[in-house]
Amino acid sequence: MTERPTRGAGAGDPDRSPAGGGSPAGRDARQDPLDDLELLLRARYGLVVLATDEEDRAGTLLRHLADALDLPLFTWTRTKGLRREGADGAVYGSTDPGKALAHVEAADFAAVYHFRGLGPYLADDVVGRRLEDAVRPYTETDGAVVLTGADLELPPRLEAMAARVRLPPPDVREFSELLDRLVEDMRERGRVQIDLGPADRRRLLERLGGLTLLEAEKVLTRAIVEDGRLGPEDVDQVVRAKRELVERDGLLQFRPSGGGMDDVADLASLRAWLEERRAFFEDPARAREFGLPAPRGILLLGVPGCGKSLSARAVAGAWDLPLLKLDPSRLYNKYVGETERNLRRATETASRLAPVVLWIDEIEKAFASAGEGDGGVSMRVLGTFLSWMQDREGDVFVVATANDVSRLPPELLRKGRFDEIFFVDLPDRDAREAILALHLRRRDRDPARFDLEELAAASEGFSGAELEGAVVAGLYASFSSGDELTTETIVREMRRTRPLSRVMAERVASLRSWASGRTVAAN
Repeated sequence: MTERPTRGAGAGDPDRSPAGGGSPAGRDARQDPLDDLELLLRARYGLVVLATDEEDRAGTLLRHLADALDLPLFTWTRTKGLRREGADGAVYGSTDPGKALAHVEAADFAAVYHFRGLGPYLADDVVGRRLEDAVRPYTETDGAVVLTGADLELPPRLEAMAARVRLPPPDVREFSELLDRLVEDMRERGRVQIDLGPADRRRLLERLGGLTLLEAEKVLTRAIVEDGRLGPEDVDQVVRAKRELVERDGLLQFRPSGGGMDDVADLASLRAWLEERRAFFEDPARAREFGLPAPRGILLLGVPGCGKSLSARAVAGAWDLPLLKLDPSRLYNKYVGETERNLRRATETASRLAPVVLWIDEIEKAFASAGEGDGGVSMRVLGTFLSWMQDREGDVFVVATANDVSRLPPELLRKGRFDEIFFVDLPDRDAREAILALHLRRRDRDPARFDLEELAAASEGFSGAELEGAVVAGLYASFSSGDELTTETIVREMRRTRPLSRVMAERVASLRSWASGRTVAAN
């Protein structure tokens, strides 16, 4: 075929930066990856790394790319060698990666070469050199070598030549096409009943977000095969599949949305702030057209037991979003590089499942010792986390909680990391009445039968958790004596309690002093 005009710059031209800097691949995550790839090849990037776990989906994308550029497509795997799309057989001896790359170098025509699973062989210097030789001609002519895989690492000299593109997760359109194909296939084999109205279908497809096409196909197939129908109740199948996906590595815990801010009896300022931002997740497309960016997250500091963790769970419920909980203690690993890799896997999973609320409980545990004798692990983890916070893709709303602000690195508290930093203080008298009424109702007791004013007065300095503890202790005492729960029983239990605000009065005072002028009051 006739060559297109080449660029004047070669591979070493300083104006050609790899993707992630000024290259086309560093653009908006919602950009069509086919457009990105076509632009990279027209810009003479001879080596492209397409990051994905979905090799088959990547292969389909590259077939579309080759068609768009009117180029042949070759695909290499370790078991089948190098094969031309649409042709029988493979290049002789090409199961060996070095020989396959030598064939690419010797080929006298432009093409797209898709290498699946080449990553493990790049540690071999000979294979790396072969790849470098194979790629060099495509810096001045049509075509490219495209490597696919997850967490694919290149030798430094190849990294400088490569552009990186991340294959975005499937969108609603792709899931819709998958569902239509599955239903059609199953109807050819037997009777299938579809009981999905437009709203139910949209809800089902949206809940598939975060799954790969293969995972979604398995979930939908199982839901249909189990009873020969697909209905609104099958959304639960999707939720279970997501739980399994999230908890596979043991780094995150998945909790479906449930409850809401009504479960939080205090924190009026925080509730109002969150209510204003709920509209974004109800209609993100219209919000973006209006010029709104996605809310990024909040940091909740304050006295232990005052509702920080409860608020994290309530945000997900109020916004009808899944909740992912990250326990920082699960990240750390004794092997070099594994801790940072664990954090990347956790944040990538969160981005993949967006929109989602990511709750990082006691965030100081992850970064408190940054630079303090742990070999620099905490500092590297902090850097990885801050980079993700700055550049993350997808609508991931982070709710981080902390009890000890003195252990947090200043980089994390800098303005812009979070949308807002809230301080959660001890509840005042009115708030204590509301919290006590809430916990009494939860235990099937009518708050009107209790003197809430007396209870609030007796619980000066109590946190929300300590108020709940007093109600529970009163129930135990009443159950043991065979009597009904009364105001007097709860007051007696309160007088036996030494609240944290008295036991650690100096620490609470110091925390309040630091928060004054630096944070927004959540109460």
